[in-house]
Amino acid sequence: MKFLTTLTVVLFSTFCFAQASLPNVQLKDLQGKAVNLSDYNSKENPVIVSFWATWCAPCIKELKTFSKHYKQWQDEFGTELIAVSTDDAKTKNRVKSQVKGAGWQYTVLMDDNHELKRALNVANIPYTLILHKGKVVYVHSGYTPGIETEIYKKLQSLSK
Repeated sequence: MKFLTTLTVVLFSTFCFAQASLPNVQLKDLQGKAVNLSDYNSKENPVIVSFWATWCAPCIKELKTFSKHYKQWQDEFGTELIAVSTDDAKTKNRVKSQVKGAGWQYTVLMDDNHELKRALNVANIPYTLILHKGKVVYVHSGYTPGIETEIYKKLQSLSK
């Protein structure tokens, strides 16, 4: 029963976001530079957006997994990965050290006011979406071992 409920939620979420794009929201990178998320809507190659926080163990597992495969995704599909931290004022000072310690080589943005999270109706993290040619084409909530294979297959299908 739990599986059916989860499947229904995932399918409904995917359907709801199938034609959505990233909203016009400004976040800051780790150097404090403003980045407008809607700029990614004009990208031709896939963009993976992963919401996470330093206190979220499943998020860290997911991003470590993504880190292992990111170079391959870049080389094969021109994929860009954006990790959006939802850490609040109490924990956002841990983000830089987490990123540096993990050696993540992708873009990390700060959503400490949860503006993007609210705009996309993200209820729980980790939450991952794939944007392709301005449209959200994939949504996954939670961490599932093997998600990298699912994402790889989606990236393959987008490259055809």
